Amino acid sequence: MTIGIKNAVMLDQNGQLVPTEIMIDKGIIQSIRCGETLVLDGNQGTNEWIDAKGALVTPGLIDVHVHLREPGFSDKETIKSGTMAAARGGFTTICAMPNVNPVPDTVEKMIAIQEKIKKDAVIKVLQYAPITKGLKSDYLTDQQALLDAGAFAFTNDGVGVQTAGTMYKAMVESKKNDTTIVAHTEDDSLLFSGVMHEGTRNKQLGLPGILSITEASQIARDVLISEATGARYHVCHVSTKESVRVIRDAKRAGINVTAEVTPHHLLLSEEDIPADSSIYKMNPPLRGKKDQEALILGLLDGTIDMIATDHAPHTKAEKSNGMVGSPFGITGSETAFSLLYTYLVEPGIVTLAQLISWLTVKPASVFRLNTGILEEGYPADIALFDLKTEKEILEKEFLSKATNTPFIGWTVKGTTVLTIVDGKVVYKKES
Repeated sequence: MTIGIKNAVMLDQNGQLVPTEIMIDKGIIQSIRCGETLVLDGNQGTNEWIDAKGALVTPGLIDVHVHLREPGFSDKETIKSGTMAAARGGFTTICAMPNVNPVPDTVEKMIAIQEKIKKDAVIKVLQYAPITKGLKSDYLTDQQALLDAGAFAFTNDGVGVQTAGTMYKAMVESKKNDTTIVAHTEDDSLLFSGVMHEGTRNKQLGLPGILSITEASQIARDVLISEATGARYHVCHVSTKESVRVIRDAKRAGINVTAEVTPHHLLLSEEDIPADSSIYKMNPPLRGKKDQEALILGLLDGTIDMIATDHAPHTKAEKSNGMVGSPFGITGSETAFSLLYTYLVEPGIVTLAQLISWLTVKPASVFRLNTGILEEGYPADIALFDLKTEKEILEKEFLSKATNTPFIGWTVKGTTVLTIVDGKVVYKKES
């Protein structure tokens, strides 16, 4: 089926929005015409024209850090609901974390989850395998066998790898297998039952804090191991100024390290937590104002490579027990682009070109993906965003099974109009 997109705009090389038409055939981008007076001809074998009505067209967004919760926790989210939510956010490729039940730490379990993805996902899902068996052990998984079974990369997200020896052996294997170690960095011995950032707000609320060095100390350990082994090492959800400093120094030293930051860590700090509210409980926690500023600067100077949501859905019942009694986690798939566009691009903190790059080009480049590319001859993974209309983020409109986010009620621009995967419309905003 041939599809034409008309009346869209896209960024040109000068950062200007220019009129654009795109032709898609058999799931592939056949032509992109822009920057000129366009004349449509609906009689050239086009089965369907999509009128973008002035919306921005971008490559389909890529999220390298998502929790789909299935198998094992389908009351929180499923592969189907999680991918529908991602499609609503303009994402066409997401990478699913392995902290599910059963953990996909064997070939049989990996094949089973891949089959479930193939059956239920409405967008492209790349499945992580765990670094160690069961996530919390010191026994390495069989990386090559899991890669052969379809694993995307390796991570123990949700828990840090606690021993340097285990991380060293994992990186030696990853170098041999030409894959990436993706790290949730958290030293359990420094947690002290904390539930939010150890700063000023936790003291005001009388809640135990999480030290910044809980995260930064493991990054410091791991970048040296990466240097020693030559392994590719990627840091999840960077949250502290100390972590940014360590990563910046490592990059300057030529170490093969990359990093991501979440929308919520860019847009919120501990000062935004109004009370003992679990809706603000996430791991890593919202940090201090200086940390927030360091994260933005880290993106701008290239220390941090990309933005990822860490979409972590939970049920309302789970999130009803305050900071101490509720699980860590915040949803993010459906709100990421609109929030970042409204509160970073519109005020002039970052450019639209930078935002699109951090959500498409950079993750595709770092993880060597054939997605996130809006060019002729590539898969037609495309998103359209309305940059003009203001809209309130409403809980009732979520496609995720979960709504544990403090951004409900915020006013945004840049909501998703349409999402296309391999030439097929997978999400269309209701009029």
